[in-house]
Amino acid sequence: MKRLVFATILALTACPDPVDKAAKKRIFSSEDPPQAVAAAQEKLPPEDVASNPLVARRVLGMGAAETTERIGPHTYNATVKWEWSAGPKSVRLTETRELLAGPGGISGDFLARLSNTTPTYDQGLEVIRAGGHVYARTTYGRDGAGQFRERKRDRGIAERMREEAYGAVRDFDQLFRGRLALTAKGTQTIEGRVCWKYEVTLGPPLADASKSLPPLAAPKGGADDTTLRRRLFFDLREPTVLQGDVYVDAEKSVVMKTSLSGRMHVAADGGDAELRLSLESALTNLGKVPDVKAPAEFLPDEDKPQGIAAALKRFGIERGDGGTPATTGGPAEPEDE
Repeated sequence: MKRLVFATILALTACPDPVDKAAKKRIFSSEDPPQAVAAAQEKLPPEDVASNPLVARRVLGMGAAETTERIGPHTYNATVKWEWSAGPKSVRLTETRELLAGPGGISGDFLARLSNTTPTYDQGLEVIRAGGHVYARTTYGRDGAGQFRERKRDRGIAERMREEAYGAVRDFDQLFRGRLALTAKGTQTIEGRVCWKYEVTLGPPLADASKSLPPLAAPKGGADDTTLRRRLFFDLREPTVLQGDVYVDAEKSVVMKTSLSGRMHVAADGGDAELRLSLESALTNLGKVPDVKAPAEFLPDEDKPQGIAAALKRFGIERGDGGTPATTGGPAEPEDE
């Protein structure tokens, strides 16, 4: 009898549950690499960019972290020029993007700058990540404008800023509804590296993926005028002209240089409008580690002001007599007994 029980136990332990076995394999296996590191290991043949739309979208939409993992430290600069015209009115804006990327796409140091310039105003934002610490400042405005402030509770601002600074080509492609048609035109050496040259033209319309999405949630009072104008533009924009060149590194499959220009038309009840857009971008200083350091002087991170009095003081509202914030009337609060 004892031999029978022992044999049964051996049989059970020799045939473990497949679900338990798979669970143990997941638990005790090595941790998967971060997404950017895993994506950088994927082979993207640059010779397939013109013939394979999936490869083209991956290359054109590659983010800053993956690019750094692929090609190492570098400097990225892009200039985007916008010109809106509707009837006799015209608005121009020049946008500059700059990224100084140190080694390490996931946790490496970097400096990212964004600025917008028009004939009437300028604005900008700068973010530094150095030694795991994040600092940010605005170019214009009140309350310490021009001074860096440490962001101990980063909440992803550094990553978002880095991706936005680097994403000019991706944004250009999305703005033109993914209709960048690429034609291979041989190779060319840029920054000492062999690159595939692609001529860009306006491709045919693509399937509208937004039709499968649920409708947008609207506030009770309806969307504001600015939001409605933006939605109208994105819904009705029709690219009409697109031209330029894109250069893709033959070994690392990253975009090394672009020179693009195009126009799109918006037909609306309030009158037709046209947007002219151009983009110049380039990767330089390949392999050179930028001198990214924490600012010598910066404001400390701080919580939001607590209470009405602190909030009024924060925004510069004068106080009334007795050291209390000025009020707009109403019954006085009773004194403590």
